[in-house]
Amino acid sequence: MKIYTKKGDEGTTSLIGGTRIPKHALRIESYGTIDELNSYIGLIRDQAIDAKYQAQLIEIQDRLFTIGSSLAADPEKSNMKLPDLLASDVAYLEDCMDEMDSQLPEMRFFVLPGGHTTVSYCHLARCVCRRAERITTHLHEHEFVAPIVMQYLNRLSDYLFVLGRKLTQDLGAEEQPWRPRM
Repeated sequence: MKIYTKKGDEGTTSLIGGTRIPKHALRIESYGTIDELNSYIGLIRDQAIDAKYQAQLIEIQDRLFTIGSSLAADPEKSNMKLPDLLASDVAYLEDCMDEMDSQLPEMRFFVLPGGHTTVSYCHLARCVCRRAERITTHLHEHEFVAPIVMQYLNRLSDYLFVLGRKLTQDLGAEEQPWRPRM
């Protein structure tokens, strides 16, 4: 099987279910941003971080493929059995955050992104996740999107923030507080 089909040369692509839509359609933008997010998470996973966090990130990447397949399916025409995103997937992110949070000092200020390259990757992924969430909620205003998808993306951006804080601690970096000029 060849990777190229030439069917998209005119600016359209197929959803699961066969419907052809423009490559700039909101549904394509939503799962394309999920794909971008997954790549950034892979970049974090490739850093010298604790194997526990690498395993969590693999789990998250798998869930992002689940979300991507859900968003790539025509909600009215696809009969293909797709993997499910579950409430336990959202709970998993919450449990991971709770564990990391229990080892971190209380937040008393906003934190400027940065301090270490790996931490910066977490913040980049968090921003892409927030964009994915915005696009997906916009799509939800026009077409079906499973509510669990929006819940998961909301939790995932929080997870990426907490992971950034935890890696700041683990890597011996310093959190730089935002001190607004008054």
